[in-house]
Amino acid sequence: MTNTLLNAALTAAERGWHVFPLLPDSKRPALHGSERCRRTGDCTHGHLKWEQRATIDPYRITQCWETSAANIAIATGPSGLVVVDLDMPKNTKGSSDAPDGATTFRALCERAGHTVPDTYRVRTASGGEHLYFTAPPGIRLTNTPGTIAPLVDTRAWGGYVVATGSHTPTGAYEALCGSVAAPLPAWLQSILQPAPRTSRAPSVAVAGQSRRYADVALDNETRNVATAQPGERERKLFVAARALGRFVAWGDLPRHVVEQALQEAGETAGLTVAECRSTLRSALNWSITHNTRRRDAA
Repeated sequence: MTNTLLNAALTAAERGWHVFPLLPDSKRPALHGSERCRRTGDCTHGHLKWEQRATIDPYRITQCWETSAANIAIATGPSGLVVVDLDMPKNTKGSSDAPDGATTFRALCERAGHTVPDTYRVRTASGGEHLYFTAPPGIRLTNTPGTIAPLVDTRAWGGYVVATGSHTPTGAYEALCGSVAAPLPAWLQSILQPAPRTSRAPSVAVAGQSRRYADVALDNETRNVATAQPGERERKLFVAARALGRFVAWGDLPRHVVEQALQEAGETAGLTVAECRSTLRSALNWSITHNTRRRDAA
């Protein structure tokens, strides 16, 4: 087991993925916390957290894993990775046929007009999946816990994933395909990357102009949805809700006005009431969450 974990850690490092140890059979970091830090070794000049101590140095990795059965974590930020975590439904009193993260993510891709990206995948101990992507250069993405869709998270700066070769009491982490991580798709990046914030408060005239622009945007988006052709109706509704959600977050449009207008446009295009409601709810929730800070905030 020790040799297997050591080889897995070295293989990850060869790919440029920064690793650090987890407790054996666990997903918890094996490194000391700030309260136990003795300010020695790596921490001589101040306590370093796991993200700062993750390494690709084969000597340090060998020292750590040649005598330890520690599980392996990959620090996604320093590794230049964005990992989509597709989880399994928890064992609750709810419906046993609730969709898992993979199903939800596949539906999200279809709504955006794309197939599920082909990239390096890992089956998690719980039966979920990790999809590995290389982060776009010059863009610092962070974790998104559950804001994309139910049971769909991402790990980037500030996050880590358990690597292949690791085991927990519920199972093992195993690669499902080759070792190449594809670049993060542009459409997925646009979902993960919040809209830029303005640093200066707009004047009253600018605010009024923004509300007029919001009204024009509402008219244009509802027209696009209402005239959508079969095969693109749900995608256009999804895109329109994402675009208009920011105006709801900024206070330019009431949410019920946007929902009613897009609901009617979607039904006009031929979508069912349930299809419209489901798409609108997820798309607006995401957009509002990622644009909650008003434009006039300092």
